[in-house]
Amino acid sequence: MGRSQETFNKKEKEKKKRKKKEEKLKKKEERKAAEKDGFDDMIAYVDEHGNITDTPPDPDKKKDEINAEDIVVGVPKKSETEPEETIRKGKVTFFNDSKGYGFIKDQSSQESIFVHANGLVDQITENDKVTFEIEQGNRGPQAVNVTLQ
Repeated sequence: MGRSQETFNKKEKEKKKRKKKEEKLKKKEERKAAEKDGFDDMIAYVDEHGNITDTPPDPDKKKDEINAEDIVVGVPKKSETEPEETIRKGKVTFFNDSKGYGFIKDQSSQESIFVHANGLVDQITENDKVTFEIEQGNRGPQAVNVTLQ
C-alpha cells in the first residue's frame, strides 16, 4: 500500500479554510437578518419646521395645498439697487515704488484696497490722500485711475 499523500500541514490548512468559509456564511446570514430591520431605521422625515426626525409626519397637521405658481426655481431676478459711488476717496497706507504696488484705505468702508502702478494717474507716496475707482482684479478689488486729491 502506498502512503497517504495528505500530510499533517495539508490537513490543518483544509480545516482553516473550512472554518473561514463557515464564519463567512454566518456573517452573511447575520447581515441579511439585520438588513430587514435596517431599512426602517434609515428612513428620515422632515417636520413642519424643517427639522429632520425619525417619526413620520402627522397627516392631521398637514398644511394647506401649495400652488405650483408660488414655487420659484432658480435665482430670483436682481432688484434694482442704487449704483455705488464710482469715485471713492482714501489714504495711501503703503506703497513700494520699486515693486510698483501698494494699498489704499477706503475712507467710507475702511477697507484696504490693492493698487498697482498700472492703475496710477499721478505718482503717489505713503499718507497721500487720493481719489480712485474700484475694479474687480484677479485676486479681488483693485484701485484704478488713482489721482491725488
